[in-house]
Amino acid sequence: MSPADDDTTVRAAGCVLWRPAPSAASPGLEVCLVHRPRYDDWSHPKGKLKPGEDPLAGALREVAEETGYAAEPGAELPTVRYLAKGRPKEVRYWAAAAGAGAFAPSDEVDRILWLAPDAARTRLTEPRDRDLVDALLATRPDGNGH
Repeated sequence: MSPADDDTTVRAAGCVLWRPAPSAASPGLEVCLVHRPRYDDWSHPKGKLKPGEDPLAGALREVAEETGYAAEPGAELPTVRYLAKGRPKEVRYWAAAAGAGAFAPSDEVDRILWLAPDAARTRLTEPRDRDLVDALLATRPDGNGH
């Protein structure tokens, strides 16, 4: 039985949200990180799936809820598995290009940052989230987001 089939596993989904860098002086892309005041951490937008919810649909819903941006999904990224409050958690991720939208602070997410990949790696609280930045860059045509 895979962890996804185990009803004690918390199922979640999210995206590594990116956009082109805003200036030609710093070509490449920027990654969106969310700050969750409840945990005082920086992470990728993600959240628990609703019962029966398709993981990609849930990932896009969470991006919209947490960042205010629509997202255009790209390649599926590695699934992250870890223990959360003693229970197994499985988070499926996709690369997603940011579309239209605007951030509005909430109780769940009070700040977002758009950072270059190296800065995003440094700011992310959990080391497991840093690998997702590398996975995103590996999906880009030249491998480094340019």
